Amino acid sequence: MKVASLLLLCITMLLTSCEVIGGIFKAGVWTGILAVGIVVFLIIFLIARGSGKK
Repeated sequence: MKVASLLLLCITMLLTSCEVIGGIFKAGVWTGILAVGIVVFLIIFLIARGSGKK
């Protein structure tokens, strides 16, 4: 009985940690998408600004 309880506790901890890692990964993905979007916007802005002066 103690072994089954210990095994269940370990499985619960592993699943919880997977959810935490999944949450961190999702946050990282959205941060990466936002960063790429900002960089692309800045590049387009600088090209448009440089082209307009000529």
